[in-house]
Amino acid sequence: MQDYILRGTAMNDFIRFFISTTKNIVATSQKIHGTTPVATAALGRLLTAGSMMGAMLKNDTDLLTLIIKGDGPLGGVTVTSDSRSHVKGYVNNPTADIPEKAAGKLNVGGAIGAGMLTVIKDLGLKEPVSGQTALVSGEIAEDITYYYATSEQTPSAVMLGVLIDRDYTVKQAGGIILQVMPGANDEILTHLENVMGSLPTFTSLLDEGKSPEDILAIIFSGYDYTIYDKIQPEYYCNCTREKTKSALQSIGKEELSAILKEDNGANLHCHFCNKDYFFNSDEIGDLISASK
Repeated sequence: MQDYILRGTAMNDFIRFFISTTKNIVATSQKIHGTTPVATAALGRLLTAGSMMGAMLKNDTDLLTLIIKGDGPLGGVTVTSDSRSHVKGYVNNPTADIPEKAAGKLNVGGAIGAGMLTVIKDLGLKEPVSGQTALVSGEIAEDITYYYATSEQTPSAVMLGVLIDRDYTVKQAGGIILQVMPGANDEILTHLENVMGSLPTFTSLLDEGKSPEDILAIIFSGYDYTIYDKIQPEYYCNCTREKTKSALQSIGKEELSAILKEDNGANLHCHFCNKDYFFNSDEIGDLISASK
């Protein structure tokens, strides 16, 4: 089944929702980075959140970056997304491992540890818009919920999950973000609190065969809701040799000359897709000649 995100509103437009299934995105990231199960879960949760938060961006050129820095063995997790929910990401230490919290329960919070969540939005303004909050648990869903409440003053409910199979492949992945719009009454808030508190984990619902549409029907049972868009997210890295070459040239003639003298070439690595771009001595010389 293809990954997809549903975007819409519910309960007389006082709730907006983004709900997704992202198994293919997470499996792709696992293949690229060779992550352990707990690293796969951490990166997969943030990729899932990033894909839905990217869908909130208004303009084609808008970009979102999520950065988690913790003192746990994973070190940190970084994800970027555009407005089409093209996401990419990496874990600082993809081979880090940690004992399970309980049988079959990966300890993502322990692997991330204490730290900070930073959300950066490049909206085409002079400076990117940035917000930062302390991690609540390191489990990511709670941390994003806290970020929305404190940094954007938007009450939200967030569920994110990655289910790893016995053979360490990605069995299920997905999530939901519900956001309360201004003017919502106590009935709406109480309903959401009760239904979200009674739901099992998001991936267990997917593993039971329920689709995002089925889960929406459970959450908003007895209330109106409308799906406006079905978006296809994708793990996508837009790095190219030409872009890497331009970045290398931008460091200036002095630095390029030092690289030529000391290393006789340069190897640039993309953290998002694990590609390496090597520039030999002749190519470095050409960049020096072309530099001002």
